[in-house]
Amino acid sequence: MIGLHSYIGQAFQKYMQAYAEQYQIDVVSSRNHAWENISFSDYDCVLHLAGIAHVNAKADMEAAYYEINRDLTIACCQKAKAEGAKQFLFLSSIIVYGQGKKLEKKYIHLQTKPNPDGFYGDSKLQAERGILEKQTDAFTVTIVRPPMVYGNSSKGNYPKLAKLACRLPFFPAYQNERSMIYIENLCECIRLLIEEKKAGIFHPQNRETVQVERLVQTIAKVHGKTVKTIPGFSWAIRLCSHVTPLCNKVFGTLVYDRSLSDFLDGAYQIIDFEESIRRTETEEEV
Repeated sequence: MIGLHSYIGQAFQKYMQAYAEQYQIDVVSSRNHAWENISFSDYDCVLHLAGIAHVNAKADMEAAYYEINRDLTIACCQKAKAEGAKQFLFLSSIIVYGQGKKLEKKYIHLQTKPNPDGFYGDSKLQAERGILEKQTDAFTVTIVRPPMVYGNSSKGNYPKLAKLACRLPFFPAYQNERSMIYIENLCECIRLLIEEKKAGIFHPQNRETVQVERLVQTIAKVHGKTVKTIPGFSWAIRLCSHVTPLCNKVFGTLVYDRSLSDFLDGAYQIIDFEESIRRTETEEEV
């Protein structure tokens, strides 16, 4: 596994302790070219989780995004193939379809083409294209495009919403919808894709999509608090969407069609939404 400091990588290692008799997992850092000194010849699968995310995508970082998210990924895939690994699994992102602007409602179907609107998404998409070219009958390339990932100690927007849920007595009612995936569901998805050596592009998500107001209320409930939703703030939310990208990330709609996520017969969706929030907020993840 490449990505020593990856949140998902660390969670996957912990999750796989339950399967210690079936799998051996070795972890190598992508920093300082440490991965170049490891032979991939003895591994069935190289799981690539290294990348830049959850930082401000400032213009002066553009080159670094392409160097790490694209060039490093392709180089690792080439090395895995050349040294006889059987599978290369790359963690991409829903952001290859674009984040959407000003509360745009974005519904992603099988026919939806990727259309990144920033160099984070574009660097991931270019990495996908580069590694798909290396697939053969003997070398499986697997790409996973998760939506927002959450769990205990996760990064991104979830912890920000969790803080609000614990502090605010009310929250604006707003009709939106988000695909999300709980970290244990994602770990099980990765495990099964490796176990079954699945090739292709996969779009995992929880069984349920979620409105942000329900998410906030559920988090508050776990902490014994109540957050009331108040209508009439739609105009303010729309106004804020012109000012701050965070508003769009919280209140925008970004959803995978259910048909995209029914692979593996949904066997990876092992934890339901309310239980996932309870585990996240009480640090009870497996």
